[in-house]
Parts: sequence; structure tokens; C-alpha cells
Amino acid sequence: MSMAKSGVTLAILLFLAFISGGRSEDPYLYFTWTVSYGTIFPFGVPQQAIMINNQFPGPVINCTSNNNIVVNVFNQLDEPFLLSWNGIQQRKNSWQDGMPGTNCPIPPGQNFTYHWQPKDQIGSFYYYPSIGMQKAAGGYGPIRVHSRLLIPVPFDPPADEFDVLISDWYGIGHKSLTRLLDSGRHLTRARGVLINGAASANLGDAPMFFLEAGKVYRFRVCNVGLKASLNFRIQGHTLKLVEIDGSHTMQNVYDSLDVHAGQCYSVLVAADQSPRDYFLVASTRFQKTVQTATAIIRYSGSSVPATPDLPPAPTTWAWSLNQWRSFRWNLTASAARPNPQGSYHYGQINITRTIKLASSTSAVDGKLRFALNGVSHTDPTVPLKLAEYFGINGTVFKYNLITDEPPAAGSPVTIAPNVITAEFRTFIEIILENPEQSVQSYHLNGYSFFPTGMGPGNWTPESRKTYNLLDAVSRHTIQVYPSSWTAIMLTFDNAGMWNLRSEIWDRRYLGQQLYISVLSPERSLRDEYNMPENALRCGAITNLPLPPPYT
Repeated sequence: MSMAKSGVTLAILLFLAFISGGRSEDPYLYFTWTVSYGTIFPFGVPQQAIMINNQFPGPVINCTSNNNIVVNVFNQLDEPFLLSWNGIQQRKNSWQDGMPGTNCPIPPGQNFTYHWQPKDQIGSFYYYPSIGMQKAAGGYGPIRVHSRLLIPVPFDPPADEFDVLISDWYGIGHKSLTRLLDSGRHLTRARGVLINGAASANLGDAPMFFLEAGKVYRFRVCNVGLKASLNFRIQGHTLKLVEIDGSHTMQNVYDSLDVHAGQCYSVLVAADQSPRDYFLVASTRFQKTVQTATAIIRYSGSSVPATPDLPPAPTTWAWSLNQWRSFRWNLTASAARPNPQGSYHYGQINITRTIKLASSTSAVDGKLRFALNGVSHTDPTVPLKLAEYFGINGTVFKYNLITDEPPAAGSPVTIAPNVITAEFRTFIEIILENPEQSVQSYHLNGYSFFPTGMGPGNWTPESRKTYNLLDAVSRHTIQVYPSSWTAIMLTFDNAGMWNLRSEIWDRRYLGQQLYISVLSPERSLRDEYNMPENALRCGAITNLPLPPPYT
């Protein structure tokens, strides 16, 4: 057989293997997790934390695109509990999203089994407790989603991968923080910063990461904190950016990266320096007093300590904005499918609707509340998705209490479930306006979106002239700088009930979030799965008969 024919034959065999693999059921990964309280000492003082299998942070989910992830969660806390999966899109399956608006919580002493797939996704994500302020006590852990073997990745396999969960940490129990917020106050400065659950390392401490000279390593960095934007850097080393929130990027090299609340970045780090110890650094941004945490990276075989001089962090939010402008989607890299990421030409799609969302701070009945377009969200006793599915939504919430334009400044704020509707498969532009003096961060469940523009002041239609309509990085979490706006675009093609929230956790807890109901008119399994048989029930739907299933 000629070389040409053998090459064609090999290509055909690979293609047939690919499509046959797509037709068979994807592999299953099973996890059994026990959620309990434990004691940690991040700043030398004992504090209660939420542990998973006695670990803080919790165990890693290390999987491949389209794997079936089955997680049996046993709740041994004295309070209800839910886990959500930050950045996992739950295609057709908001039943597994683990939000108060989609799922009844797991009661104390009981269990619930999640079953989800990172469908056509790759990248770095994390899970976390979604009820109230429980995230302040931990309960979070990393998720790695690898590309399938037949899908090329735009960089060579690293020698190893490291999860780096960075966060501000308040050093106060989550129940105490809840009482603080319920009394009408807000979160101030945290106690400090943690890296993988640990405070700053000292010279001579045990290393957290080991490198071998001459090799390249992947660091998956996620800001899992409550409020602070954090700058990530490694002493003496540069960071080659390769992924943001599940999308391959152009591989620019940086000395440091600003990672805002809820965001995840992957960088490649070459072990090309003199063998010794080096500090990995995470420090707060946009605060009067900078708080810093360090961890030690050790070159194998070395006993030389790190130098105490830490690399400096940037100082202005203008620097951070300019860094964001340098991020570019890798148009030629494959995503979770063999087609290039850039095959989706978002800049050529007609916008069918523009929604402007402005945050606000106000007092309602003498207590602090945060709102979007004049409505401060509160969770009803029946999850919104279940109320909608069982047809009792009219007694639980009202759709579209807000309009697509923010109300006039100073308008009264309403406390109610904040649910808007989006027509299935329409391409919508959302403008996030931040009239306040602190950086904000927003996350949208169920989707990735294109952040096409950012700018100071108020957004106007003229602002579209500044948009990046070619290679904005598709992602799930985006920052909005003080007195500024951010524009995002996406197609609402994932039926379900999806949370759009502030990642600034006191703002989220006190109302700065909403849900977007995306209903398929077909009531078809092609567009959305039925409620799973093991779904927990609560409130008014506990004894209701099941509605007709999707077919």
C-alpha cells in the first residue's frame, strides 16, 4: 500500500473511531463525598471549616470532556447543603446545577447524587457550596476537564499539573458572617489570603509544589474567594497564559495575572531558573492595605531557600483593564470538539435584544440591600426551576419584575425573586454597569459568553464601536471596573433556569443576582432533560404529581 493510501486509511480509521466513540456512552467517574465540619488553623487560630472527605480544599475532580460525573454527597452538617459547579454548563440539565433556584437543598443527615457531564467543555473550574455564606467556610475544590485523546491541544503535555485555589479568608465562621449581613452590615477587609487553604509560607517551610529543572508545568489558578481580586505571580518565572475559564487563549507571556473573584486561568511555567526555592504569590488588588499569601515552589534536589524579596504587584485598575484587553481567543485551536474555537463567528450575528443591568446599594427597612435594576433577589421556599416545572410559578414568583433598562437613580428597591425570561436561541447583548467605587465580578451559570468591551462611565450604543468582534475569549466570569461598564454577548441556546450573580459574596447574599428562565417551546428532550427521578422535593411541590414528561 502506498504511503498516500495508508495515510488516508489511518485518517478514516481515526474518524470512524471518533464518531463511534461519540455514539457509545461516555465513561463514568464515581465519587462519594462526606461533607462535615472540621477545624483548620490558617492563621494559627482554630476555625470551623466545611470539609469534604476531611479535606480542605476538597478533592479534585480530574476528568475528560463528556465524562459522566456521578457524585454522591452525604450531608453531615447541621444545616442544609448544596454544591454547584462553577463554569460547568450543565447542557440541557439545570437540574444538576446545584443552585438554590434550581435544587432543593440536601437536608442534614441525608444524601443526594449529582450526575452531570462537562459536555463539549475543557478547562479549569471549581465546585463550591451555593447556600448562603457557606462558601466562607470552604467546601470548595478544583475541577480539571481534559480534552479527549483525539482532540489536539495547542501546547505540549506538561510534566505535571497543579491546582492553585487562591482566596481571601475572613477567619470568621460562616454563621457569624450570615448574622453580620442579616443585621444590615457588609463585609469589610478579610483576615488574609489563602493558597490551597494555607496562609503564607515562611522560609524553611515545606514546599507546596515540586519542579524538575528543564520541564514545563501547568498551574490551574482559580480565585474561589468571597470578594477580593487577587494578583498571581511566581518569583523569578514568567507565566504563559493558555486557558481562561474553559477557552484556549493566545499564548501571551505575563509577569503576573489579575484573577478576579470566580475566575480561573491556566498558565505554563518553565522550570528554567537556578535550582532553589521560589515563592508563589497571591496578593489583594484595589485595597488600601495589601494582603499577601505565599507558597514555596522547590526545584527537586535543591536545598537553597527562596530569597525574601517578593516580586512586586501592579497598583492600578487601569493596568488590570489593559491586561484584559491583551487577552485573545485562540481561533485556530480546537475546543472540546475537533472544529476550531474560532469557527463560531459571534461578531457577525444580529443582536436581538440588549439588556442593561445596573447594580445599586440601598437600605430597605433600615437594612443594607444590593439590587439589579431595582430588584434585590431573595430565594423563595420552592426553587424557581421546580416551581416552573410543576406549573406553580405564579404563586412563587413573577417573571420580568425588571425591565431591560435600569430605573432612575434613587428609585425604591423591591425585595423579591428576580427572574427574567430570554427567548430560546436568541442572541442577546448584556451590559453590566457598575456605578460604584469598587471592582465587581459577574458569573453566568449554564453558558459561556463573549466579553466584547469594557469602558469607563455609562454605556451608550456608540460604545459598540470599541467592541472586539473577532477574538474575545469565551468565558463564564467577567469583571466590571469602578464607574465603568462591561458588555457581554451570547446565544441563549441552553434551556433551563440559570443564575446570573455577583461573585462579590456579600452583594450576592444581599440580593445582587437574578435568574434567567430559558424555555424551549417544543418541550422536547432534544432541548432539555426531564427532572431526574432522584430529585429532592421541598415546599409546595413536595406531594404534587409529576407534569407530563418531555418527549
